[in-house]
Amino acid sequence: MELKEIAKNVMTACLAVKPEEDVLIITDDTRLTIGQALYEGAKELGCEAMLMVMREREVSGQEPPRTVAEAMKAADVVICPTAKSLTHTNAKIAAQKTGTRIATMPGITEEMFRQGAMTADYKAVEVLTAKVCELLTKASTATIIKDGCILKLGLAGRDGVPSPGVYRERGQCGNLPSGEGYIAPLENEVEGEVIVDGSMVGIGKLDSPLKFVIHDGKIQSITGEKSEMLDILLANDRNRTVAELGIGTNEAAILNGIILEDEKVYGTVHVAFGTNTSFGGVNKADCHMDGIILKPTLYLDDLLVIQNGEFMI
Repeated sequence: MELKEIAKNVMTACLAVKPEEDVLIITDDTRLTIGQALYEGAKELGCEAMLMVMREREVSGQEPPRTVAEAMKAADVVICPTAKSLTHTNAKIAAQKTGTRIATMPGITEEMFRQGAMTADYKAVEVLTAKVCELLTKASTATIIKDGCILKLGLAGRDGVPSPGVYRERGQCGNLPSGEGYIAPLENEVEGEVIVDGSMVGIGKLDSPLKFVIHDGKIQSITGEKSEMLDILLANDRNRTVAELGIGTNEAAILNGIILEDEKVYGTVHVAFGTNTSFGGVNKADCHMDGIILKPTLYLDDLLVIQNGEFMI
């Protein structure tokens, strides 16, 4: 199927795009082919389509240009196929508050656009994601167990956030492709050690695991092959801070080294560091970087949610 036809399917099924709506496509020089397909698709759906192209951001979570941020607030629908993520930016928060429906696609490739998580049964993804978010919201603590390492995270008072890949109502936002429930842990209540062995933003798909030691919510050390590529996480306390606990809920997702899809893989858990102000946290950093944990065991309070990568709920 042509990219334009896939784009039209995505816009109608996941974003409920309507004729005459203002649909803004924000892309960068590296993802222009996908951006143009979305733009052409929106035009064929009868929308007032617009395409904005910016320079690639340096890191995920970096703000877009002011002009882009202002345009996001004025549109009905914004779709962002970009190299680096705009998901956790003030620009997205501000646009969401004005009622804009937003789908971010950080790291999307043409291959990913055609297969994998994009092809999921999004009704099933929506049901499981809602269940996961309900449990996250109710829980006071989370415990991740992997290869003898234990990480405990305080969650009390924070809400689980669904990213089911379906954003049809005013102000709804999330990734596409999607399928995860996530939460901002209490920034100073994360303690222990965690093994990241799937993929890591800044590195990609991992050949060998990384080990993070965390105290008082902040990274104390990172060890493992290519850990030197994560120096930005050690640059300051804001970057060191644990920002997110996420749970993948998309059975069609494939681990490929691109975080957009990797963090949606069914039965995985991910931990992110840096900014979390866009989903209930209070930490604004220079980045937002996720690490995927394969076949984890996860408890929410005393409830066994995932055992060695298999859902138990």
